[in-house]
Amino acid sequence: MPKSPATPDSAQPTAVPFTPPGLNSQAWNRAAGRLLAKTLGEFSYEEIIEPVPGEDGRYSLALDDAGTLSFRARRGAYGSWRVDPDSIEYEGRRFSDPLAFLARARRLLALDGATLGHLLRELTTTLASDTRLDHTALTAAELAELGYAELEGHQTGHPWIVLNKGRIGFSATDTALWAPEARRPARLPWIAVSSTLAAYRGVPALAAPEDLYARELDAPVRESFTAALCARGLDPATYLFLPVHPWQWDEVLLPLFAPAIAQGNIVLLPTDGDRRLPQQSIRTFANLDRTDRHTVKLPLSILNTLVWRGLPTERTLAAPAVTSWVHGLCDADPFLRDECGVILLGEVASVTVEHPLYDHLPEVPYQYKELLGAIWREPLHARLAPGERARTLASLLHTDPRGRSFTAELVERSGLAPTVWLQRLFSALLPPLLRFLYRYGTVFSPHGENAIVVYDEQDVPVRLAIKDFVDDVNVSARPLPEHDSMPEDVRRTLLTEEPAFLTQFIHSGLFVGVFRFLAPLCEEQLGVSEVRFYSLVRAEILRHQARFPELKERYEMFDLLTPRIERLCLNRNRLHLDGYRDRPHRPHAAVHGTVPNPLSAS
Repeated sequence: MPKSPATPDSAQPTAVPFTPPGLNSQAWNRAAGRLLAKTLGEFSYEEIIEPVPGEDGRYSLALDDAGTLSFRARRGAYGSWRVDPDSIEYEGRRFSDPLAFLARARRLLALDGATLGHLLRELTTTLASDTRLDHTALTAAELAELGYAELEGHQTGHPWIVLNKGRIGFSATDTALWAPEARRPARLPWIAVSSTLAAYRGVPALAAPEDLYARELDAPVRESFTAALCARGLDPATYLFLPVHPWQWDEVLLPLFAPAIAQGNIVLLPTDGDRRLPQQSIRTFANLDRTDRHTVKLPLSILNTLVWRGLPTERTLAAPAVTSWVHGLCDADPFLRDECGVILLGEVASVTVEHPLYDHLPEVPYQYKELLGAIWREPLHARLAPGERARTLASLLHTDPRGRSFTAELVERSGLAPTVWLQRLFSALLPPLLRFLYRYGTVFSPHGENAIVVYDEQDVPVRLAIKDFVDDVNVSARPLPEHDSMPEDVRRTLLTEEPAFLTQFIHSGLFVGVFRFLAPLCEEQLGVSEVRFYSLVRAEILRHQARFPELKERYEMFDLLTPRIERLCLNRNRLHLDGYRDRPHRPHAAVHGTVPNPLSAS
């Protein structure tokens, strides 16, 4: 009998209650103060609250009980706020409790009771994870020695979204087993699914399922899978294999696919033996034992940040076709291919499993249409040149327990002046993104986890790797000649935006979502002012435009240098738009007003 996958082989679940390590009052208060400062800063940025300026650089906010909360904050580019945690006071006394703030400001924040209750839960679980991260935190110097996959487990989560580790659906034990900060490798079980429910798609090099399995599974493992099906009188030629997240199997698949399991249309198989490590996206696993094997992305029916973390059926089916199209653009463009050396980590194969009922009911919540499947993504390690190493862009925002930023550590190791190092960073990141935007009317979402910086042996940024195509690639709604080669299934799948809004994916994903936080760090720790920081970004954009003057009309169509941009809001969605309501379609970020663009000359 195959082993139950409720936990991986190395895990021994316990029925005995436990207290997570590091969960004590000192650690809690320290993490709480940071999170309250983040809450005040990001809610102010999105104009959920509007603090009133006062004397000595302090701002004040009247809460529901007529008490006054005050703090010091530094205002920055894009209308941002950087709140000093040690300066926060309530009625003249030190205050560091974000949970109490929500309770005392619920009318100010215009929260209904249901939303408030769920917010408090998400905020509490986020704080608990933050204390665990603090308990096991490494210095910036130690982090600089880690590999790409291992570094992911030390990151602190989305810098913009306050409730970035809410993970509704996970218990404390689940978090200890499966959260990225647990840094716990797992051996994933596999399942066989009848082709009456499952469909396979692959890029030309992996056109047939056997092509993928020959690369991903050792021969004895494939033989054991086949034998398990034959032992039940089933024909292996009519089944597809895919890994499954143990939590998803136990919590979602056993209850909701019970008829298919009972009929033998879904069969549990053993693990393939490879150790895999969950990455920051929590549903994506990197292979530790065989770095030449693909990264695998699996559905996980938990609510985290803005959405349920499943795999939408249509997008999973289309992922390899999207990859082939994007790769085709790059391979035919000498600038992208040869000069930028951009690494496009394509989603090269997928298995989609249809639920016999939910997938045919358009009105049911979208979480029930994203339950089972897998996407295989090209591994990063195999694409790096000798001496190169890679880290997500998000890691540059990390600050260690001693207050030293990871960016400052890398700059010192490089031996370059800070402005020169930043120029190298921007010249690695921006040209490929700008080329795709201007030449092909196509944007990625280059946020901190999707954008990966590749460094040389001296920790100098040299090029960009990028991932997550099918979920985060958008194209211009205005027809362009470069889209004529787009296959129809790709055209149906990719989201489209008008040119004026298409630029928002670079603004919100990179400039607001990463640089808005990186620039103050560089001012504090590298002595590079925010004004100088953004002047370097603008200079890189202008340099690229000067390189390709024939695209002048596109620079005006996709204007990154406009005086103001729309303010995208990631926290407003949870507080005021979708909240915790089920809906048939995935929610999107809110738009609220505009903010000044520091890249504009006006």
